[in-house]
Amino acid sequence: MQKVQKAALAATLSSFVLMGAGSALAGDVVITVTGVQARGGDLLVGLQTSAQFLKQAGDHGEIIKAPTAGTRVVTLKDVPPGDYSVSVLHDMNGDQQMALANGMPAEGWAMFRGETLRAAPTFDQVKFTVPASGDAQVSVAMQYPAGR
Repeated sequence: MQKVQKAALAATLSSFVLMGAGSALAGDVVITVTGVQARGGDLLVGLQTSAQFLKQAGDHGEIIKAPTAGTRVVTLKDVPPGDYSVSVLHDMNGDQQMALANGMPAEGWAMFRGETLRAAPTFDQVKFTVPASGDAQVSVAMQYPAGR
């Protein structure tokens, strides 16, 4: 990911572990996180609406303590229908914020369609839909900085 805007990426990946309230028409979102590396720290997984995107806000999240290498699956319950972004941060230093080096991510991260990003994302680039009819499944691939 080249020329990422420091503030935008940091805000997106540091603020998504807030939990949202359930809804009568809510479904489950199953998030498959591939390529996780065993680097200590925690894996922060969460959802954001368009209004919360790139801000210090978020809905529905989970923290995986000391993740092992491989694929992790997270199920977020009672997610209301609508469009969301999914973000994952491998918070290796425990500060719940994306560490940056020269404006680039210094910790592992993932977003829906994240492997296609070449700059700070827009919500439309990384959104997926939780349908009114129920559940959704999303797969994201972890991106780790080279040489770290």
